[in-house]
Amino acid sequence: MRVVIARMQHETNTFSPVPTPLAAFGTGNGAGPYYGRDAERAMTGARVAMGAMLDAARARGCAIVTPLAAMAYPSAPVQAAAYTRMCDAICDAVAAGCDAILLDLHGAMVAENSDDGEGDLLERIRALAPDTPLAVALDLHANVSPKMVAHADILVGYKTYPHIDMYETGEHAARLLFDMVDGRSRPVLGYAHARVLAQTLEMNTNRAAMKAALDGARWREQDAGILACSVFGGFPQADTAAAGMSVVVVADARRRGGAALAQRTADWGADFLWSRRAAFIFHQEPLADSIVRARRAAARANGRPVILMDHGDNVMSGGTCDTIDVLGAALDAGFDGIVVGPTCDPQAVAQMAAAGIGAEVSLMLGNRTPMPGIGLDAPRPLALTGRVRMLSDGTYTVRGPIFTGDTMYMGRTAVLDTGRAQIVVTSQPHEPLDLGCFTSVGIDPGAARFLVLKSRMYFRPVFEPLAAAVVPCASAGVTSSDNAIFRFSRVRRPIYPLDPFAARARRP
Repeated sequence: MRVVIARMQHETNTFSPVPTPLAAFGTGNGAGPYYGRDAERAMTGARVAMGAMLDAARARGCAIVTPLAAMAYPSAPVQAAAYTRMCDAICDAVAAGCDAILLDLHGAMVAENSDDGEGDLLERIRALAPDTPLAVALDLHANVSPKMVAHADILVGYKTYPHIDMYETGEHAARLLFDMVDGRSRPVLGYAHARVLAQTLEMNTNRAAMKAALDGARWREQDAGILACSVFGGFPQADTAAAGMSVVVVADARRRGGAALAQRTADWGADFLWSRRAAFIFHQEPLADSIVRARRAAARANGRPVILMDHGDNVMSGGTCDTIDVLGAALDAGFDGIVVGPTCDPQAVAQMAAAGIGAEVSLMLGNRTPMPGIGLDAPRPLALTGRVRMLSDGTYTVRGPIFTGDTMYMGRTAVLDTGRAQIVVTSQPHEPLDLGCFTSVGIDPGAARFLVLKSRMYFRPVFEPLAAAVVPCASAGVTSSDNAIFRFSRVRRPIYPLDPFAARARRP
């Protein structure tokens, strides 16, 4: 049995100024995607969906074809040539002949030549292999389109955010695919869009409405005839027709009324999301108020750091990683014992590298990148003086639980110590998802009084247990929770909260 297994992941922020060339699809390695045997080697043992798909196929003794393993950090729409090159690699493998297809996709990819990156890819695959069983694992933040549903046999999404079940989702998708191949099931999909443009800060699956929604999905998967129930939070900074929350249900069409069961269950899920719509909107406070709260939290922290969560510049949602609003406010407030990182500024890194470890330098940091997508020119960088404490190639291995075992590339990296703040400055945008982004350059984040992190959720499994408090801090960036700064033009209307008094239509 010949199985094509591939990974192509990008969460596209259509407002982001950070470019997405083919080279970006090596998760920061600068070399781009892996192809063929290199793709299989790179994903073997990886705790992502493609890693699980490979394990499942090997367990059956399948002949495995791996045309592509590609993942880029969230950024602007994928350059047209890059998107076409990656899709061609997958489609060429399918055209060569196969018995089954397993894909590890994101679900919110936008390219310069495709508003529905995954939907257009699946449409091409179906034209080549109309009857070949096809299963897809998707990110919880997928903006699921009708085209994606129409051209896949199986769609299964992550059930955790932060995403710690990527491997398990790949297992689920592969299990359903091979059940289909063996004749143990005949999948049919139900799909419903909730008409809610939820914000990522309210998609934490460990609390509130999102937890209730995912608990409900797990409960429905116990129903006879339901093979999978996936709740998708969507990605709100992708200005596309499919943006927003949705539910996809896989049911067994061998069971009488299977198609109706799938659609009825999807509608049930979308109705629940709509009923809790207000709970999916984050209301941010002014940065000055957050700084006051952080000061109060530090007074009772008992030696543990207070995290200043810079959610307006979240790297894993397409942020530039170079806004310095939160650091500037913390310094203006007289805070000390600050650890910041990473902040992306190749110019500052080059200046520190030229000066050398131990040298005192005066430099301008951050605010290098204009953000025309939200109408912002780059403000003035922050003037700082300090010592160069460390220089590094910026490479480290993730200890987990997110991307466990992956090698991360921050690019050339330097540490600036101003006396009141230690700042990890990188040459590439990088999310603080693991202690390694600090420990690899000699910093113990647990010893900080204040820890400034450009993140929303990925920091939580590792850094939140160290902290006395987490204080959300609003900065001016392309991942802001303020919908008013985004000029939505392609999102299908009506949608809450852009249209707060609209009713939810029953069909997409």
